[in-house]
Amino acid sequence: MRISALPRYYRNLRRWQEIIVVLRRYGLADWLSRLRVDFIRDWIKDDSGTPLASYSREARIRMALTDLGPTFIKLGQVLSLRPDLVGSELAQELQSLQTQVPPDSFRDVREVVEGELKCPINEVFSSFAEIPIASASIGQVHDATLLDGTKVVVKVQHVNIHAKVNEDLEVLQGLAVMADRIPELAAWQPKSLVEQLSRTLRRELSFSREISNLQVFHRVLQSSDKLRIPITYPACSSARMLTMEKLEGKSIHSLALHDENGHCERRDAAKRIATLYVDMIFVKGLYHADPHPGNILIQDDGTVGLLDFGMVGRIDDTLRQAIEEMLFAVYSQDSALLTSLIKRAGKIPPAIDEAMLSNDVADLIATYSSQPIESIDLAMALNDATDILHRHRITLPSQMGLLIKTLVTLQGTIRELSPGFSILEAVQPAMIQLRRGRFSPRRQLRRIRRLYVELEGLVERMPSQISSLMELIQEGRLDVHLSHRGLSPSINRLVLGLLTSSLLLGSSILMASKVPPLLFTNGGPLGLQDLSIMGLGGFVISSLVAMRILLAINKSGHLDTTADDQFD
Repeated sequence: MRISALPRYYRNLRRWQEIIVVLRRYGLADWLSRLRVDFIRDWIKDDSGTPLASYSREARIRMALTDLGPTFIKLGQVLSLRPDLVGSELAQELQSLQTQVPPDSFRDVREVVEGELKCPINEVFSSFAEIPIASASIGQVHDATLLDGTKVVVKVQHVNIHAKVNEDLEVLQGLAVMADRIPELAAWQPKSLVEQLSRTLRRELSFSREISNLQVFHRVLQSSDKLRIPITYPACSSARMLTMEKLEGKSIHSLALHDENGHCERRDAAKRIATLYVDMIFVKGLYHADPHPGNILIQDDGTVGLLDFGMVGRIDDTLRQAIEEMLFAVYSQDSALLTSLIKRAGKIPPAIDEAMLSNDVADLIATYSSQPIESIDLAMALNDATDILHRHRITLPSQMGLLIKTLVTLQGTIRELSPGFSILEAVQPAMIQLRRGRFSPRRQLRRIRRLYVELEGLVERMPSQISSLMELIQEGRLDVHLSHRGLSPSINRLVLGLLTSSLLLGSSILMASKVPPLLFTNGGPLGLQDLSIMGLGGFVISSLVAMRILLAINKSGHLDTTADDQFD
């Protein structure tokens, strides 16, 4: 721990104490869950009286994050985007995290709104509901009406939300530093996750980003007549409040509960939603990344309305090409190609078992390629794929993790609307278009232009870099830095062995020279006489250290290879 970090830890001491109490409570429950004695496992209970030890480990993690507050709930939502890191079971459990916090009073809301508008609230809105329709971690949503009669919704940030988020982020940064030193937790890449959470939260602290997202979606998807995106009102919006059009329509929940439209109509609506997302993801490269049932509306004319554009996914040409190639590999049942593409797209650990990875990928393709497309559970298939990545410690780009989470959430939403429909039914017709678009002249021209720019930059930099290298060689200032792996324990043992032998040799000289102070000057047991106390002490210490070195060598491997060679 750095000394410069001490003021930060002291400043957040109260919050640290709250976190330790919660973690100790759920950590003790995790330990009790492994015991066979029921009355001991029932010691710690939740608010409803159910023993915490009866919940699964994933559920206890979700409950602990919920108790720790909005920022830690956001951390759980970020972890739900990385099933390749935490596994599909924990990621699926964390997707159910909901950030519901008590709303601010209307007096505080009015203060924020009038402070951002620089005028009284009744000069902009003819009506403004005092009771919010929803309240989340960052802000709350109110119904309102503009002076011209347009119905809108207004998102307003909570009071002092910046200070609360900054405090929790400082605490999380400290926890990440400590977790990075624990091998079991370091595999989760805690520093990277906290950095991603910090970026996500700081973006959500400014509604300007969501305004920009809405405007980009209007520009990119304006040609789609079956998609409705809320109109924003920049004059009534700012970094702390967002005013946008209120969309009318039926939610997925209401359509699923009331079967008045019939099975065919609901299946058509599910197909329409899936087709829109396939077009956004694979054609436009820009998609709405939070398609849970509450964010999708079906209007009377069949138009699909999308809400909440705080989370948006973007796919560049490189990632789109990788996804298309993976789809083609799955479609052609080429497990070797899919394995190669996974290794190219993800971050591979040094000690990966490539044979086992190939077998797992081949089993995955064999399991789902034999099923009809309409019967494939896309969510289960993606969870199985991410379990393979998690098992082999392969880390995907954050964009691909967000895409997987979006597809899993979308499949769950569509299943609620039409249980027998699979997103893959909408993906299959797009395969032909993707294959044609892959070799289209426009796309090839764009790739050639990108390669030309990269090659031009390389050619421009190469002469100066070669010249700098030659100057370093001529002046004798060229340094070659070598790094070793796994040699530190061996070097430490070698150095300790040399010191031990030196101590033993020096102790022997002291004892032979009878350097005072002496022991047994008048004779002792076994004929011992005039033993140097310093020499004897050095001899004992060197003997103990030598035994420690021998035990360490025996634990890590034998001195000779005879025992191992006989099994080769």
